[in-house]
Amino acid sequence: MSYDYDTIVVGGGPSGATAATDLARLGRRVLLIDRAGRIKPCGGAIPPRLNRDFEIPDSLMVAQATTARMIAPSGNCVDMPVGNGAVGMVDREVFDEWLRARAALAGAERETGTFERIDRDPDGAARVVWRGERGGAELSARAKTVIGADGARSGVARQELKGADRIPCVFAYHEIVEVPEGGVPGYDPNRCDVLYQGRHSPDFYAWVFPHGHTASIGLGSANKGFPLREATAELRRQTGLDALKTIRKEGAPIPLKPLKRWDNGRDVVVAGDAAGVVAPASGEGIYYAMAAGREAADAVELCLATGKASALKQARKRFMRQHGRVFLILGIMQYFWYSSDKRRERFVKMCADPDVQRLTWDAYMNKALVRADPMAHVRIFFKDLGHLLGIGKVDGPPIVPAE
Repeated sequence: MSYDYDTIVVGGGPSGATAATDLARLGRRVLLIDRAGRIKPCGGAIPPRLNRDFEIPDSLMVAQATTARMIAPSGNCVDMPVGNGAVGMVDREVFDEWLRARAALAGAERETGTFERIDRDPDGAARVVWRGERGGAELSARAKTVIGADGARSGVARQELKGADRIPCVFAYHEIVEVPEGGVPGYDPNRCDVLYQGRHSPDFYAWVFPHGHTASIGLGSANKGFPLREATAELRRQTGLDALKTIRKEGAPIPLKPLKRWDNGRDVVVAGDAAGVVAPASGEGIYYAMAAGREAADAVELCLATGKASALKQARKRFMRQHGRVFLILGIMQYFWYSSDKRRERFVKMCADPDVQRLTWDAYMNKALVRADPMAHVRIFFKDLGHLLGIGKVDGPPIVPAE
């Protein structure tokens, strides 16, 4: 049997582009299909481990955040200094295209188009069908394997995986604005502002993230009736950024729970948002998308090398072994702390604790739960219990009013 490609990757975001690069470097025939003009709404924060694991140059960082400001419903806030190091900020328009270009340099072929479906040839082989730019004619190619990295409402996942159409999502919306040379009062180009205020999001959070000469202002909510654009306009007025020039506006669903199965037991595996690997509570997705893309590529390579479709199961198994516990804890945290403004107020207050700050940043920067200081975990447990009962006291810097 002849095939056009060993693998066709549907979706050229961080996950799909990473998978395409890895497989092309292994000498596999890879086709990468991505929609034209697609930019995901995203704050753009990436941890140092991402730069190390995926060889990302510092030149792609449009800003370096050294502090996160957590803002409570009352307007009180807590500043969380990063410590030794900084959180890199990227512009997804530039970052994603760089990743796709790297995949092409590694040997992957690129096609711009919109995924339509997977057909089956008489011999059972997968035939990926897509439509070219500007509603062009349908095109197709045969592949031994397919990686679906086409986002939260993945057409690949919905066709090939049972239950993929029922994945819970937060609906995210943001506006990219131009920051003038002299800056704006109250805006810090080295600080990420996270607002836990019900008027901006009843069940998630809003943000103002620096992007160098621009900034991302947005929010998310799982409430389908919540007015995202109106709430963002109010957020801009509250932060004094309403007069800034708007460069672009973007919205998209963001999944917050990994799918129970990532492969069809035959020749298809999903990764990134299509697999549901965005961290609950934080909404962080770039690192986890790229990690899932790498696991998908490794599983596909094993499948191609052995001829065993069961190898595709390794993608989810290996990813959840490394990150499943973090996702579980963050999911519980979001369910409890984001449920009311009263609890959000306590949550922000808890963020002033030095143990919470240190372990949070260690876990974020290194993408692993920190076990080096067990007593810190014990202290946090009892402080957290106190906050749950409404009797907690926080040792640490005082909470100051937001600017």
